[in-house]
Amino acid sequence: MAKSNKDRDRRAVVEQLRRDQQRAERRRTIVVISACVVVALVIIGLAAVPLLRQQRLSSKALSSIGVSEGSAGCQDVVKKKATGNQEHKPVGTDITYAEAPPAFGPHYPTPAPFSRKFYTAQDRPQVEYLVHNLEHGYNLLWYDETVAKDGKQLSAVKAIAGKFKGTKLTNKFIAVPWTSKDGKPFPGGAHVALTHWSVGGDASKAGNQEGVWQYCGKVSGKAVGTFVKDYPYTDSPEPGAL
Repeated sequence: MAKSNKDRDRRAVVEQLRRDQQRAERRRTIVVISACVVVALVIIGLAAVPLLRQQRLSSKALSSIGVSEGSAGCQDVVKKKATGNQEHKPVGTDITYAEAPPAFGPHYPTPAPFSRKFYTAQDRPQVEYLVHNLEHGYNLLWYDETVAKDGKQLSAVKAIAGKFKGTKLTNKFIAVPWTSKDGKPFPGGAHVALTHWSVGGDASKAGNQEGVWQYCGKVSGKAVGTFVKDYPYTDSPEPGAL
């Protein structure tokens, strides 16, 4: 009888230990799951913050994006006689442009698509395609590697490009990177370049064609707005083409 009681007590102790172990395992499981949920929420939150910031920035007027025109450190507009109108080279031809970046010159037979307004170094078309866009009246905003590495300035570039979405010809605008592989740095310590292929306001006078540049130290929506207003798509060799 005494042995039976001992066996029963032993089994009770073993059963209690088993229950205690199960409870401990459940607590550990809950702790692990809770920790995973917290980490997931933090990751989601961190991913959402830049998106929300970009949305807030994009909701601003063009003139309010980036720094003020006075703080952008923009240099005087530079103009040079343009050549290369309708001078198409086979795709794959290596074309050397004298300026960084080009505002005119020989180019590939087709331009970059009208629908894209912003590119990074990973997906940007070759410069030779973009020069064709210039011939069609586009204004290009080129940003260098300094801006590309600056999250705040790059967000401003994206927001500026977003102001030109749509199919209207007035939205002939593309923001693209200029890298060390493309050519020499922008002059005067600038990190942003605005370019346009102009006909001097009169498309009937081909001899008036000129490349237009404005270099700035920082990204400014106000400066972009002024440049686009001064050099509309109509002031180009082929304003009606996309």
